[in-house]
Formats: sequence, C-alpha cells, structure tokens
Amino acid sequence: MDRRQFNSVCLPLLGLGSALLAGQARAVTLADLSQGDAAKGLKAALEQGARAAVNSLGKTDGFLGNEKVRIPLPGYLNDASQLLRTFGWGARLDELVTAMNRAAEAAVPQARDMLLAAVRSMSVDDAKKILGGGDTSVTDFFAGKTRQPLTQKFLPVVTRSTEKVGAAAQYNQLAGKAAELGLVRREDASIQQYVTGKALDGLYFMIGEEERQIRRDPVGTGSAVLGKVFGALK
Repeated sequence: MDRRQFNSVCLPLLGLGSALLAGQARAVTLADLSQGDAAKGLKAALEQGARAAVNSLGKTDGFLGNEKVRIPLPGYLNDASQLLRTFGWGARLDELVTAMNRAAEAAVPQARDMLLAAVRSMSVDDAKKILGGGDTSVTDFFAGKTRQPLTQKFLPVVTRSTEKVGAAAQYNQLAGKAAELGLVRREDASIQQYVTGKALDGLYFMIGEEERQIRRDPVGTGSAVLGKVFGALK
C-alpha cells in the first residue's frame, strides 16, 4: 500500500478512534441514561437502602442505641420528665423509654417484604420524582406506598411489647385525659400509636440516610448500575 492509500484509509480510522476515546472520557450525564437504566439503578439503591435500614433498626439497640431515631417520651411527658423524676418516677420513665424502643425494634423486621414490594412495583414516574426530587423524596415515596399498611402490621407487635410495662397503661390513662383538654395530640394519646408512628418515621429516615450515602459515593457501593446512575447525578 502506498502512502496515499495508507493515509486515505488510516487517518479516518484514527479520527474515529479519537472521537470514541473522547466520548469515553466525557462524564456520563443523566441525559445519557435510558429510562430503563435510571429506574434499574434507583430500584437497586432503594432495595439496598431498605434492607440496610431494616437490618440496622430491627435488632437490639437498633432504636435505643441510635440517637438519630431513638424514641423519646411523648410530648408533655418528656417536658415534665425532670419534675417526675424528683417524685421518684425516674426508673419507671426509663423503663417506658426502653420498652418503647424495644417495641420498635421488634416491629421493624415486619416491614422488609412490603418495602421491597413497593420498590419492585415502582413506576417510571415514581423513579423520575425521586431522582429529580429533594432530600425527602425517598421518604415521601416509601411513606406514600407503605405507611398505612405498615401501621397495621406494626401496631399488634408494638402493643404486645408495651403491654408488658405497667407505665404504658398509666401513660394511656393520663394522655387520654390530656388529649380531652387539648394538651396532647390525639394520635399521641395511645403509647402504642405513638411508638408505631415513631418507628415508621425512624425506618423511613434510615432508608433516606442509606440513599444519601449512595448518592455521595455511588462507586463505593460496588455496583456498576448504581455507579452509572448516581454518578451521573453528580
């Protein structure tokens, strides 16, 4: 092959190779991803987050040992706790706080299957809202899909756990009267309802924390799909 033939064949190929290399070097953006890629990556992230949140909370000290989600005494009882301790109620209040958090820890494993089902049934519109949403988009998604049915699943578990503590019944009596006077929200007038709500709040919060970690370090997850999708969001 003479020089003119070599140039006519190889120079275009070299140009094409350079273009491909430049394309590889360019960072992938969200616009480059298909809807399928984005939805697949998001589902993987939420499944990972849901599993991790359930595993971290659904064990001894999952709530009680985590300041971010530990369930405190409800409203006015928490405000009055120092005064109540001076009257010898300290041990009973501590027992009640421990019982509430243990009840949440016992209830959370009930959520795993329902959370994963919510992720797997996610629509393209759901994925778009989460990917384009703010810091509460994941919490909003899970709460919208699962809060009501999970309340029904958690409540019996929480009830069994808190009924073992005498202070729980006394709280319900006091809170019921306080609710009639407008001093306590009606949803907090039952220790069982209060703990169930707080358990769900903590669960959704921890799922959101897991997702935020994936957004911060998608490559660190070890998943090519997560790295591709969440890397494009940076």
